[in-house]
Amino acid sequence: MEKIRIAIAGIGNCASSLLQGIEYYKRKDSKDAIGLMHWDIGGYKPYDVEIVAAFDIDKRKVGKDVSEAIFELPNCTTIFCKDIPKTGVKVEMGATLDGFSEHMRDYEDKYTFLLSDEKEPSKEDCINILKESGAEILLNYVPVGSENAARFYAECALEAGVGFINNIPVFIASNPEWGRRFEKEGLPIIGDDIKSQLGATIVHRVLTNLFKTRGVKLERTYQLNTGGNTDFLNMLSRIRLASKKESKTESVQSQLCEKRLEKENIHIGPSDWVAWQKDNKIGFIRMEGKLFGDVPMNLELRLSVEDSPNSGGVVIDAIRCCKLALERGKGGILYSPSAYFMKHPPKQYTDSEAYRMTEEYIAGKRED
Repeated sequence: MEKIRIAIAGIGNCASSLLQGIEYYKRKDSKDAIGLMHWDIGGYKPYDVEIVAAFDIDKRKVGKDVSEAIFELPNCTTIFCKDIPKTGVKVEMGATLDGFSEHMRDYEDKYTFLLSDEKEPSKEDCINILKESGAEILLNYVPVGSENAARFYAECALEAGVGFINNIPVFIASNPEWGRRFEKEGLPIIGDDIKSQLGATIVHRVLTNLFKTRGVKLERTYQLNTGGNTDFLNMLSRIRLASKKESKTESVQSQLCEKRLEKENIHIGPSDWVAWQKDNKIGFIRMEGKLFGDVPMNLELRLSVEDSPNSGGVVIDAIRCCKLALERGKGGILYSPSAYFMKHPPKQYTDSEAYRMTEEYIAGKRED
């Protein structure tokens, strides 16, 4: 079967885990492959994906083969597949725009981005790279808070005629205007803000829905997260954190339907950067409510996960679902995959509903 040709904007920890995973599952049989929601989607296996173009702004990555760039600092995720063959794809200088926060200049080189002095590409340059590479889908992995950079790459995808998967909390797929534009061009879009395979927000969502269906009144809750990668360092700037908090909060609030919590009774969002944690994320969840007879109860949970492989297990499915849309001639928002794979989709559903809808979409029983 032909490969699904992808381009990636932002060769950070998440891109590293994704590309390691593609190579890792080449060496596995479906019978002993661990860590996948789907081995086969529309005939495409996890390894039926190849990178054909890449963009980044860090001088340690620009100009290198992407197989080398994914292991360069400040990347710090777990290396579970170190022998990545050369791809022949060089990392191109990307558009910086608001992709670099000034506060990151205050940290040691090994923790932060080092801006390349290569000439930044114009939008036309990026469009040409996408077209010449034969890319079918562009994955957006630029840093949280990069509103302008995210829109730049979405524009490039539209004009280059490729699908778009928005993995960050900049609201593109969940913005009706962007949805209409992708539909007009006959191009699929999945977004916004990738869920982890089993992360703090998905657990929080499921527990919130459990409270509701079991008749427990949720009165207040928080989710506090710490990590040591560039994502957490970047989000020390509270300005850049706004959309992330909104995305994560809405993901949980949506499970409460009309009985949403007052703002003062819900706090969800990245809390601090702890350098030695590297790509490990630790989430603390507390939920307080009342049971039968108005009797109080509370739940506390601590979750520790390697952040970037956790998202890779979801993106590998999003890519294949996007490819199915291209084959089926479906443009615009892919509602079912967005609801299942993303924290801030255009339409929220419970995870069980989103799972069912996505299974129907994959089977061709749902046009979306």
